[in-house]
Amino acid sequence: MSMGSGSDAENVLVWGAADATAAPHPQKAGLWDLRGPAASVRRDALFRRSLVAADLAAFVVALFLTVVLDGRTLAVGWACLLALPVIIVVAKVIGLYDRDESLLRKTTLDEAPRLLQLAALGAVMVWISGGLLVREGFDRRQAALLLGLLVLFLLVLRTLARAAALAASPPERCLVIGDELSAETIRAKLNGLSGVKAEVVARVDLDNVAPWTSETFSESRLNEVRDLAANLDVHRAVIAPRSADAGEMLNLVRTLKAVGVRVSVLPRLLEVVGSSVVFDDLHGVTVMGVRRFELTRSSALSKRALDLFGASLGLIAVAPLMAIIAVAIKLDSKGPVFFSQWRVGRHGKRFRMIKFRTMVENAEELKDSLRDRNESEGLFKIADDPRITRVGRILRRTALDELPQLFNILRGEMSLVGPRPLVADEDRQVEGWHRRRLELTPGMTGPWQILGPSRIPLKEMVAIDYLYVANWSLWTDVKLLLRTVPYVLNRRGL
Repeated sequence: MSMGSGSDAENVLVWGAADATAAPHPQKAGLWDLRGPAASVRRDALFRRSLVAADLAAFVVALFLTVVLDGRTLAVGWACLLALPVIIVVAKVIGLYDRDESLLRKTTLDEAPRLLQLAALGAVMVWISGGLLVREGFDRRQAALLLGLLVLFLLVLRTLARAAALAASPPERCLVIGDELSAETIRAKLNGLSGVKAEVVARVDLDNVAPWTSETFSESRLNEVRDLAANLDVHRAVIAPRSADAGEMLNLVRTLKAVGVRVSVLPRLLEVVGSSVVFDDLHGVTVMGVRRFELTRSSALSKRALDLFGASLGLIAVAPLMAIIAVAIKLDSKGPVFFSQWRVGRHGKRFRMIKFRTMVENAEELKDSLRDRNESEGLFKIADDPRITRVGRILRRTALDELPQLFNILRGEMSLVGPRPLVADEDRQVEGWHRRRLELTPGMTGPWQILGPSRIPLKEMVAIDYLYVANWSLWTDVKLLLRTVPYVLNRRGL
């Protein structure tokens, strides 16, 4: 992109087009007959209104069900008409309607703690109002039921509202400001990621945006950037900074925001410290506090308690299913029901991980003859592995072969959520600071499972594991467990 003279699009690299003015864009007619920042404004408004409607519906449905389940007829007071706007105002104040416009990935699960606050406010408001909102009033038991239903319906209806808004809006068109590797990485991450409907349409190198980083305000410069955004139909700019001057990046963000382009930044520091940081204000100077890497004793105990509770409950629930699977394996092929393999656990200590056998009995002996068909970097993965049995193929697609790992969890060798347990050959490829991923017990699932273990190379996977350890919280584990379910049901990453 030439910023000093000549065409604005001279050095812009456009995906799928020979020049900047030829960027393809299959716009919808009517409602979405907008380009550039105007389309972003319309999209943001659609998400906000969808979420407002979802919150109102959640409150009404939860209140109705609470009354019905209690065996009473619905008798709502006139003050409910005033309570609904109060719920919406509170949700606005705690940031539940403005979050999506800053994000590429629109998710509901991440805002669950704030939704719990909103639900608690709604339940307490109905409880203390006596007969003002609901005639005859609510007691504590009914208020607790209302709280549970409110949390449930807020999560479900907001998820549905976001999905509908995402389906109704065109893809968010992104301009990457950075090097080619960053652009390719971002484009790969956007493809097939749930909650995201975005595409990289162009890239410009940081060296070519020097005039955009000037502290001097220039209306002509803003018009130049505005015209470029309109010609390329750019909704959002994703900045991948180098070790450049922070002031220049700040001015670049200011310039882009001044013309209405949404801005996302890839902060290089967070590749090391993760996102779990605390911002400290020292009289106008912001200092970022980085949390300790290893878990505190109380955190480790709470994680272990979740593991024991989840594994025990899981084994009780799936015991009949495991018996059926064991019989099916014995009838399908020769060999034992279970397959155990040495894996590298916490602090490098090795353990035998247990799975249902999904391959022929001599699978390990056949591995060397199939190495030329390996499809993963650093890991051994073959899409149509000839060693897999008929029952094994079903077990792998449904992830049921992983169920015996619940015994590893009870023994303390694994966790419900954690870094991926690697075999010794793979573990030897992990070097440097990434080895600190072994500060946590390896998991039955984790961030690598959601991304698809066969889709990401080993180097990237261990980096993701390192950040998981750096940002660990009990809520993170709960979110990963909940997100694993739809990925397994969709047969993704298996």
